[in-house]
Formats: sequence, C-alpha cells, structure tokens
Amino acid sequence: MSDAISVIVADDHPLFLEGVVHSLRTADDIAVVGQAADAAGALRLAREHLADVVLLDIAMPGSGLQAARDIATACPATKIVMLTVSEDEDDLLSALKAGASGYVLKGVSARDLASVVRAVHRGEVYVAPALAGHILREMTKPRSLGPLSELTAREREVLELVAAGLSNHEIGGRLSLAEKTVKHYMTNILAKLQVRSRVEAALLAFKAGLGPEGGPGR
Repeated sequence: MSDAISVIVADDHPLFLEGVVHSLRTADDIAVVGQAADAAGALRLAREHLADVVLLDIAMPGSGLQAARDIATACPATKIVMLTVSEDEDDLLSALKAGASGYVLKGVSARDLASVVRAVHRGEVYVAPALAGHILREMTKPRSLGPLSELTAREREVLELVAAGLSNHEIGGRLSLAEKTVKHYMTNILAKLQVRSRVEAALLAFKAGLGPEGGPGR
C-alpha cells in the first residue's frame, strides 16, 4: 500500500534480520524497503529510500550508534529505533543523544515491535519499559545549559544562518543541502527550542551569541 510506513532494518545476524523483516512484513501498514548488515549499508539505504523508520542494531559493524548519528544528520525526517540486546544505561543515553527515537530490546514480540514502529513514526519516543527508569533519572538531573544545547552541530549551523536572515533556499545552497532537508531541520529546531516561528528561533540564537551583531538580518 502506498501510504505504508517504509522501514529499513540493519543487523549483522542474518537469522535475526530475516526474522525481524518477516515479522514486520506481516503488518499491512508497514513496508520493509531495505536490509543492511552494517552501519555503512544502513546509511546508504537511508539516503536512497528516505525511509520513514530505520531499525539499527547497536553492535553491528561500523557501530549502530555512529549509523544513528549519520542518518540523523543526512536524513533528519527519518525516525531511528535501536533494536539491541544491550540494557546498558550508557548505550541507551548515547542512542537517544545520537538521534534515536526508540530503544527496543531484542526480546520484543513481533506485535509489539510493529506497535513501536507505528508509535515512533507518529512522533512518539519509545524506551523499553525495563529501561525507562534510566531516562527518568537523567531527566531529573539539574540542567545549567540553555535550550540551544539540545541542538546538533548541523542544526546550530542552520539556526545561525536563519539568524543571519537567510531563506531556506539560501541556507540549502550555503550548506549543500536540499531545501526540503533544510525544512526538516527547521522543524526539529523549532521543536527543540519550543518556539513557533523562525523569528523566535532567531531571537534565541542572538541571545546565545549566534548570528550577526545588531539583531536579525533582513
């Protein structure tokens, strides 16, 4: 079906990969459009298909965490889910910081995995219930950094150019990005800064010292 959720699955264990792909293909609203065995392959397929969701194994060759960072930068509209045996708190937090919207343990059932794919595609964040306490502890730690600390390096570059008065088209030309990709970055930036417009985002950037002196450009 044309409006099915497009998914890429990356794992270096062939039998597990085959099982995940088979289980997802039993769902009428999910379409597996690519399979990879390493980080490089996952990134290549993500760029090629611009899939809605990518499932990544943390421990695959090339590092699933690195694949998450690369895909988050190259395909900001693609949602990332880590599918792993690791219950390590550092892996969990690193995955979320790398851009993952989901962290699923490999013991998950086929039905639950499909539900996670749908939830993440809708914009929700999912963490395996057994690990949710780690996130609560992290969220309750005192923070001293401003809102711009949540932005990736690329998002900061885009925001700085917005503050300089450049349009999405001009930003794309400056950073060698498609205008559609710049729009996706702007959507992420507005959400992270909790503002409604690029003007409000630019004002926050000026307060943080980004952009040219003298206020928003024209």
